[in-house]
Amino acid sequence: MHAMLSLSPSLLPLLFVCFYSDILPQPPTITHQSPKDYIIDPRENIIIHCEAKGKPHPSFSWTRNGTHFDIDQEPNIIMRPNSGTLVVDISGEKAEHYEGVYQCTARNEHGTAMSNNIVIRQSRSPLWSKERNEPIVVQEGVSLVLECRPPAGLPPPIIFWMDNNFQRLPQSRRVSQALNGDLYFSNVLKEDSRNDYICYARFPHTQTIQQKQPITVKVLNLDAINETMAALYNDTDLFSDDRKPSFLIPSGPSSSKMVLRGQVLEMECIAEGLPTPEISWTKVSGDLPAKRTSFLHYQKTLRIVNVLESDAGEYRCTARNRLGSVHHTIRVTVNASPYWISGPPRNLVLAPRETGVLTCRASGIPKPTITWAMNGIPIENSPKDLSRKVEDDTVIFTDVQTGSSAVYQCNVSNEYGYLLSNAFVNVLSEPPRVLTPANKVYQVIRNHRALIDCSSFGSPIPKITWFKDSRSSTLDGDPYILHDNGTLEVHVAQAHNSGKYTCVARNTLGIYENHVYLEVKEPTRILKQPEYKVVQRGRSVTFECKVKHDSTLIPTMTWLKDDGELPDDERFIVDSDSLTINDVVENDEGVYTCIMNTTLDHDSASAELTVVGMSNLLDPLERPDPPTDLELTDPRERSVQLTWTPGDEHNSPIQKRAHHSYEDSLHFRGVWHNLTEVPGTKTTARLKLSPYVHYTFRVLAINAVGISHPSFPSRMYKTNPAAPDENPAGVQGFGTASDNLVITWKPLTGLQANGPGLQYKVMWRQKEVDEEWASETVANVSQFVVSGTPTFVPYELKVQALNEYGAGPEPAVAHGHSGEDLPVAAPENVLVMVVNSTLAEVHWDPVPVKAIRGHLKGYKVYYGRERSLHKHNPHHEEKHIMTFSGNHSHGMLPGLHPFSLYSFHVRVFNGKGEGPPSPSQQFETPEGVPGAPSSLIITNPNLDSLTLEWAAPHDRNGRLTGYVLRYQPVNNSNELGPVKELALPANETSITLPNLKYSTRYKFYLNAKTVRGAGPAISQEAVTIMDEVPLLMNVPLTGEGEEEWQKEFVNGSQNYMLKGLKEGLSYRVRLVAKGHLLIFHLPLLWPAVASRQVDIATQGWFIGLMCAIALLILILLIICFIQRNKGGKYPVKEKEDAHTDPEFQPMKDDDCTFGEYSDNEDHKPLKGSRTPSNGTVKRDDSDDSLVGYGEGGDGQFNEDGSFIGQYSGKSTSRDTAEGHESSEAPSPINAMISLNSFV
Repeated sequence: MHAMLSLSPSLLPLLFVCFYSDILPQPPTITHQSPKDYIIDPRENIIIHCEAKGKPHPSFSWTRNGTHFDIDQEPNIIMRPNSGTLVVDISGEKAEHYEGVYQCTARNEHGTAMSNNIVIRQSRSPLWSKERNEPIVVQEGVSLVLECRPPAGLPPPIIFWMDNNFQRLPQSRRVSQALNGDLYFSNVLKEDSRNDYICYARFPHTQTIQQKQPITVKVLNLDAINETMAALYNDTDLFSDDRKPSFLIPSGPSSSKMVLRGQVLEMECIAEGLPTPEISWTKVSGDLPAKRTSFLHYQKTLRIVNVLESDAGEYRCTARNRLGSVHHTIRVTVNASPYWISGPPRNLVLAPRETGVLTCRASGIPKPTITWAMNGIPIENSPKDLSRKVEDDTVIFTDVQTGSSAVYQCNVSNEYGYLLSNAFVNVLSEPPRVLTPANKVYQVIRNHRALIDCSSFGSPIPKITWFKDSRSSTLDGDPYILHDNGTLEVHVAQAHNSGKYTCVARNTLGIYENHVYLEVKEPTRILKQPEYKVVQRGRSVTFECKVKHDSTLIPTMTWLKDDGELPDDERFIVDSDSLTINDVVENDEGVYTCIMNTTLDHDSASAELTVVGMSNLLDPLERPDPPTDLELTDPRERSVQLTWTPGDEHNSPIQKRAHHSYEDSLHFRGVWHNLTEVPGTKTTARLKLSPYVHYTFRVLAINAVGISHPSFPSRMYKTNPAAPDENPAGVQGFGTASDNLVITWKPLTGLQANGPGLQYKVMWRQKEVDEEWASETVANVSQFVVSGTPTFVPYELKVQALNEYGAGPEPAVAHGHSGEDLPVAAPENVLVMVVNSTLAEVHWDPVPVKAIRGHLKGYKVYYGRERSLHKHNPHHEEKHIMTFSGNHSHGMLPGLHPFSLYSFHVRVFNGKGEGPPSPSQQFETPEGVPGAPSSLIITNPNLDSLTLEWAAPHDRNGRLTGYVLRYQPVNNSNELGPVKELALPANETSITLPNLKYSTRYKFYLNAKTVRGAGPAISQEAVTIMDEVPLLMNVPLTGEGEEEWQKEFVNGSQNYMLKGLKEGLSYRVRLVAKGHLLIFHLPLLWPAVASRQVDIATQGWFIGLMCAIALLILILLIICFIQRNKGGKYPVKEKEDAHTDPEFQPMKDDDCTFGEYSDNEDHKPLKGSRTPSNGTVKRDDSDDSLVGYGEGGDGQFNEDGSFIGQYSGKSTSRDTAEGHESSEAPSPINAMISLNSFV
């Protein structure tokens, strides 16, 4: 089907200009300009907008304060290329130097267009005058007014009251802020006493906030005053608690107020009294406009938006408490600055010798005066033109001539403002052109209406004629209808209407032809409809739906269950002409509908499915027989009586006669619809009918077993056509583009049409604008598009059903909006309040509804961390977006970093997208507690001290004021001892802790601090080493005697350097560990290393000496063997017997020396050393083991590190060790490493 928006002939030239503006001459048109009252920010460059279009492109000039403004003489001002926009650099001059009234002129050879007078004023935020506020002392219960009186700014500041913590003071019915910013108390309470009542003034353009000096209020307790006064005057009730209301503002019984049309009317009444009075409002001369009225400040302020003339009159506010009431009457007068009645004048495109009219229809209170100008010159001073006549708000052009093109200015003004509009008259001579695409194909279903377009342009306006195929005659009679805009209508299209159509546009300058095609398609019809089915649970069922359609259209089959989509179940199988349900369950019961859709039409049919159990089908005779003998009687306009004879019940009583169904052979042939149900005892029913339906009825019976087969149909009963009883439902209005309005509705069914020729009358008008309903009649569509609408304007909508027998009832008014566009304004008065180091609250003024240009979806705050305020932290950025859905005016920003610089801006967004950002602002978060130190290392463990080294926290979150170190010992059972705490300065990163216990584990906790407190701690554990031990050394026996032991004390260090050794001598080193219970001697033996190594193995004297020693040893072994066999004792044995346990000889306490030393000790293995199982020692295993120096055996260390066990070992081990000793002289370094393994 095809729907079209008809265009009046006067709009066709404009349509053509839109398409051919690049090739046609055109006078200038102002497309963008700055607002009339332009308040500038003195800190930013000034941009005064002036954009225009035209052919050729216009040139621009400016006036300032009524005189020519020479841009070239102003070094700080530039004009943008191909534009009239001025950019003023204020770096060289103060902004106030450029204040004044500016007007832009755009001209080309066809005319001159003028901008509004743009008044440039600098925003001002003067300082608050210095004053000293004396404390206010009042008694409890009286009224109080705290005056704000901010400095006058441009624009005026926004007032709010806060405390020292930047928290808004709570307001209520008792305490509220007036429109002038003063804070009113209807009665004061004791808790109102405070010293920080602070009035703030926020100046929007400069984004600055100034505060008044804090006001101190002290409220005296009423009971205390009564007691004091009673003591003086013997009166116990001097001050009464309660009093009736009286108004604080306004004063007197009545007052007056003037407001301009379209603005906001705000009236306030604030009353004092005890108890706190309640405020109510009424309009004496009528009702309050409910949709435009709201109550603020706890009913104290009455607010009416978008004021109309009808809002004038008397308004009464009433203050009431339980002691009485008081009234005040406000007389409101509504005046109006000029406003358009039917829009500004429209551009005219005329051909030579044509006639046209420019209309400048406006109103205002008082009535405005209208003046005309041509190309910027008052029309009375313009060149005379006989073809032009001015009559008040109208300029009439008659018999215009080529060269008469010009731009006309209409100025409408009164004491409250003015309107200035440019409208051009463009005189063109253009041959006709057809804008409808050539060879376009229109398709329509047979018996429906066809509309074929021929949109054209020409100057003069072309005349349209239509031809078909052979062009034997014009198409201007039945069945064709030619509309004024050139559209050809075929009211009832038939197959023979298909073919080629030619549209001819003709004017005095030429002829233009355009060819289009009409194809009339066959309707889609369902030939075999799905039938009612009763199926046993678990079986399969198939619904058939065979369709006939036009072979050139692509069909699409859709199945529905109970008017919804089919279940997403693999049991449902859809074929090209059937639906099969496998393994049927009870939930499959319902009405199934097949819909065949093509690109032009559709058809549908439905059938019901009933699912029964096994027993219901075993004996089908138990179901009732169908009713018989259907008879129609007592016919009326909208009803008929149906009578029938019941069938056999089969011993199961009829529960109800269900599905009194009907078939409408006119609209839905073959489709049976349920009509009504009656009790099983009845055999008649009064059926309600609709007009223009060909009814056929049948009846089904239901008992406990199931449903009977349908009865045979009744005879056909036809109802007469009538006007529609109802209008389409679901009327909606929305925009798909910024300049259109799409009106949609749910179309009526054929049954609801009540007659042939169903059409829809679509009506629309702007809401709350005094204008007539615009309307258009359409058919076979469910939407209509209105083009050229303002952006996002509320509309009232109506859709009325029509047919050949009349119109439906008066339709209900629906509401919608034209299309949205991106918001054009940013939130103003953006203010941030930092709540704490990680949370900030952003406030803004909501964007005006007109500037949102769409459905308000919410606001977005874009914020990001620019850098840390600490010099040691690196610079990095992170961006976040916080979205606040709905009409919010504030929001919280959580998760901020302390001691950081943030920037942010706010955007409003609607269904189309986001608007411009508010000016970027910055704020700083205060200091917070720091993070944990980034590292903690323990070094230089000593006997009674440890050194701690740390690094500052990565997240300082402020200026570090110091560190807190806590530590405590930990015993072997992991029990914690007492805690010691140290405060450390911020510039320290290490400390040595003295006076610790030796061989003790400590746990340390280190926190960093800022002014906000200590942050989390980093912990570490360390152990002090064991107590100091004596290191004894002596020179072995070299003759008759031996050297005394030399003694040095060492701490628990694992390395110690022996100094002052003599070259060529062997030394014994004894390391004594002092434990808690035992004293152990650890003898070691190695030769000293000469400073120069000499290989004595090659010396002759050494070889002779070795041979002599070997011979002597052999002789001694023989003697020992002989003596042993005789059982005798040798001196060594005697010495062993004399010293039964030399390992446990006590150490002398006075000089820490040992008792008598026995050589036997030299041959005993060192405890704790380990030897291989074969009794040999491998030198290559480790240089850190003492085994390599000849001492081995079994031994172990106690838990505290003390050596336990007795020296033990075999002579073979000893000899082997000694043999290794003599094979190579060890170095002192190796000896030192050997000591390490015992510490």
